[in-house]
Amino acid sequence: MRKKLRVRDGQRTRFEGTFVRYGTKPGYTGYPQPTILLKNIVELESGQAVADHLWFNKTKGFTDIGELAEGDAVEFDARVKEYAKGYRGRDILKEIENPPRLDYKLSHPTKITRRGAADD
Repeated sequence: MRKKLRVRDGQRTRFEGTFVRYGTKPGYTGYPQPTILLKNIVELESGQAVADHLWFNKTKGFTDIGELAEGDAVEFDARVKEYAKGYRGRDILKEIENPPRLDYKLSHPTKITRRGAADD
């Protein structure tokens, strides 16, 4: 669980992360949906690390900043939200391996900007 995000549940704050790579996930209609992986997510106001990595949907905001290169720093505003993760089906063995539990994510990223390589 991302405990440092739990205390900010529902708050909208400015964050920064380092771009790692693009990916895809199965979309609701069955077509692949593009995603973005960011690592080392930090709340800018406090400078406190809140997550080692997070996946985001590649929304219009991410598309508008152009093609990202590995190591680019990305700043954005987002709301901390709770979500359920783990297996929630009828197979008891799968549920034992990956039980349902709560975790926290950053939702609805806006005001997305790219700052180039994170080391700059």
